[in-house]
Amino acid sequence: MTRRSAPAVLPSSLRVWLGPIGALAALVVVVLGVLYADHSKPGMVDARIGAAVDGVGPPWRHVALVMDFLGEPGVAATLVVAAMTGCLLLRRPRTAVLAVAGVGMAVGTTTLLKSLVGRTIHGGHLSYPSGHTAFATALALVVALLATDRLGLRRTAGTSLVLAAALVAGAAMGWAQVDLGAHYPTDVLGGWCTALAVIPATAWLIDRLADGLVDRTADSGRRDHR
Repeated sequence: MTRRSAPAVLPSSLRVWLGPIGALAALVVVVLGVLYADHSKPGMVDARIGAAVDGVGPPWRHVALVMDFLGEPGVAATLVVAAMTGCLLLRRPRTAVLAVAGVGMAVGTTTLLKSLVGRTIHGGHLSYPSGHTAFATALALVVALLATDRLGLRRTAGTSLVLAAALVAGAAMGWAQVDLGAHYPTDVLGGWCTALAVIPATAWLIDRLADGLVDRTADSGRRDHR
């Protein structure tokens, strides 16, 4: 009897595009980190974008506050648990693992990079890359991968959905962070790219480990029946 493997969280059809995109995103994170290491002022691009976004009044200011609140640790953890629970109810255990491990890795990576890069805002608050933006983007990627699987989307449609979800979530949270003065625009870009780099890599690792476990279990079963 052959043990069936759970559906892949990152099917090969999506891996073709998301792998190179993740590698490019990682490069952007490194380049921006080097450019803005130990800086405490906005760059030219930051200043221009910040001036255009800053000063938004009600009701958009309230929207920005709500977006920021969704990235706070307690609320973020609740959203991750909800995503994990939804994945388990839909019988997608690998995606449930990604919801916890992938999002956690994305946020954890931003925390580590903040200490390494040392960029600050508002008198000493570490800012690069944006953890809020990485969280929102990572969670959107997980949900989009689940939707792609459930809808049976192929390479082009699936990749488009995943990238669109990442763009919308990252842009919304990034706008909120810049509007509230919590981050520079390049911090937001760094957080977005961090999620784009971490989630596909974590999904690939989960699939490899899960497939390896299934193969070892199947081999053990065959030996026991001899």
